[in-house]
Amino acid sequence: MNRRSMFLIAVAVVVLATAATAALVAAQSDVAAVRRATAAYHRTEAAQAAGWDLVEGLDHCFDNPGVGAMGYHYINVDLLDAKTDVLQPEALVYAPGPNGQRQFAAVEYIVPVDAWAETGNPDLPSAFGRSFHLNEPLDVYVLHLWLFRNNPSGMWEDWNPNVSCP
Repeated sequence: MNRRSMFLIAVAVVVLATAATAALVAAQSDVAAVRRATAAYHRTEAAQAAGWDLVEGLDHCFDNPGVGAMGYHYINVDLLDAKTDVLQPEALVYAPGPNGQRQFAAVEYIVPVDAWAETGNPDLPSAFGRSFHLNEPLDVYVLHLWLFRNNPSGMWEDWNPNVSCP
């Protein structure tokens, strides 16, 4: 390999590493912004006053025995459309606390499949550079972000083994 080829490869590696680092920093910055935007909702009463609430049929603690749980989803039904604003998640997720209280643990971005299909976009909805995935039983695309409760499975995973339902 000649010097010119080696130089071009080195430049390409630096450019790719810089782009990857920039994307990671941007995602971390976006996550910090979501933390700030949702910090006022640590109490369910504050979330309810701002438009998030339990929805009949979805008002239970979601769990997946052997994998983990999510908790209770307080959903702002006015936000259920094909658009995603990372600073206004469609659902705030509260994990059961040790004394039965609900602790703000995560946010969930939700896009109804029908609403997304109407956009004609062939790609999946996305936020933070991550694609949503299909929740077939509910016919929605979803993306979780565990902001306030550590999830050893990963901050973007649905189920948290550190959460359990009563």
